[in-house]
Amino acid sequence: MDNRKLQPEDEGSGLTHLSPGGEVRMVDVTAKEATAREARARAVVRMERQTLELMLSAGLKKGDVFSVARIAGIMGAKRTPDLIPLCHPIALTGVEVELEAEAENPSLIITVTARTTDRTGVEMEAMVGAALAALAVYDMGKSVDRSMHISEIALLEKKGGRSGHFTREGGPPGDQSSPQPGPCDPGQTPGKEGGA
Repeated sequence: MDNRKLQPEDEGSGLTHLSPGGEVRMVDVTAKEATAREARARAVVRMERQTLELMLSAGLKKGDVFSVARIAGIMGAKRTPDLIPLCHPIALTGVEVELEAEAENPSLIITVTARTTDRTGVEMEAMVGAALAALAVYDMGKSVDRSMHISEIALLEKKGGRSGHFTREGGPPGDQSSPQPGPCDPGQTPGKEGGA
């Protein structure tokens, strides 16, 4: 039996998954009101140029990469609480998966938008959806290109909830700029799950 306890930070630090005794817990959102929330996340799959051309021309033996990736992204968002231990099961009201081909730097850019009206946010649902869609792309193309790699899984934007509006500044995939609070929330504490 593991008797080690993590030390909780001072109140307001953002580590809401720790109890006052330092034990891991699921955050209690009972007292929070259900409000409209939205999150958008990205993942990038880089590959050989010929691989991208095969995907765009529906030339892979496994079939339509784009349809499979969309389904995987939606399923990933829906199954997030089964994969991320302390996530709350929430009622998703919508999930959209967009795939954009980048020819200059051969890659697929995956963007997942998740929506809900609930007591907690959908950042993890959007990010898990993007990650699963990217893994599905890899699975579809690995027979011709095992060197494909997944990178830049990131939250791009979140709306709603107590912590307000967050946007990641910087545009193109591969940009290494740090996440910044959006214009509506100059005092936001990044990463505070309890206010998501």
